[in-house]
Order: sequence, then structure tokens, then C-alpha cells
Amino acid sequence: MALPNQQTVDYPSFKLVIVGDGGTATIGVEVHPLDFFTNCGKIRFYCWDTAGQEKFGGLRDGYYIHGQCAIIMFDVTARLTYKNVPTWHRDLCRVCENIPIVLCGNKVDVKNRQVKAKQVTFHRKKNLQYYEISAKSNYNFEKPFLYLARKLAGDPNLHFVESPALAPPEVHIDLAAQQQHEAELAAAASQPLPDDDDDAFE
Repeated sequence: MALPNQQTVDYPSFKLVIVGDGGTATIGVEVHPLDFFTNCGKIRFYCWDTAGQEKFGGLRDGYYIHGQCAIIMFDVTARLTYKNVPTWHRDLCRVCENIPIVLCGNKVDVKNRQVKAKQVTFHRKKNLQYYEISAKSNYNFEKPFLYLARKLAGDPNLHFVESPALAPPEVHIDLAAQQQHEAELAAAASQPLPDDDDDAFE
């Protein structure tokens, strides 16, 4: 699964495809190896990051091929990025059938949030896991990886015994405000789904 110029490792490693409009903006596909230490031993995710490639007319199938798990990112401060989630999901599922997928709403550290908790319903329709994260503050950073690791290992009790070395947070998140959002998410999860198909925004 490793790229030709990357050493293979003697512990389980998985190709993790990251897609969505909520990513960063360097040019080219970057692959970052990310190791986690679990109670069942070490695992590695080879994180394939499009890093803005989609601006050049979509991603080629080669990007998705052999993907074993995926994260779809959107930006909670930009509605269009959430509207595009179904397209990313469709593309992903066309090439990678039945892989575990996590939907992540990024930038929850930003004050003027545009995508409200109750508007995020796509994951419930498609049976995906959803997490709110802040890449800049490392908030919930490990959650999507832990979820995917448990699915891939087939072990719901798997847990991380130590965190990978992360860059220090660039910003600090307002935890009280975020806890309020998480409470709204929990409340929204118990509401019936809207019967519209396109997750329309008002």
C-alpha cells in the first residue's frame, strides 16, 4: 500500500483517502504517514491529501484506488463546502465500495459558523460517522482516526494509548461554545430526518 518511495512497515498500514472542499491548498497530492499506538499495537495511516487538487477539475480514480478508509472534510464556515459533500461521497463510493467513511466539519474554532449542527444530516442518511474538528487547534483530531482504526480492526474496544506528535495548536478553541454545538448535534440526531433529498439550506 505504500508509495514506491516510502518504506513499508511491519505493522498494519492503511490507505486513508481525504477528500472534500474543506482542505488546504498546496498543489499536488501529498501522502503523509501517520502512526498511532493502540492497545493492539501500532498502526499506520497513509493519509492521501488532495490538498486543493479538486480545483483542477476533480480527482482521478487513481487517487481513490485501493483506498481502505476515507475522511470527507467540509468547512463549517462555508456552506458550499457542505453542499458538495454528497458529490464527494458519490465519487468515493464509486471507486471504493463499503469502506468506513468519516464526515468531518472543520474550523469549528471560527466564531461565525455558517453550517449549523441541525443542518448536518448527510451522515445520518448515509450511515457515516460525523465529527466536528478544528485542525488548527487539534480539537477532536484523533476522533476520526480512532473510529476508522476500530472499524478496520473490527474491534470496538480498540483505543489509542498515546497520541502522535502533533504540531502545537495554532489557535485555541472556545470549548464552552463548542460544547454547546455538540449538545445541539446530539439534540439534532434525535430529530426525524428532513424528507428533502438535497439537504437544502434556507
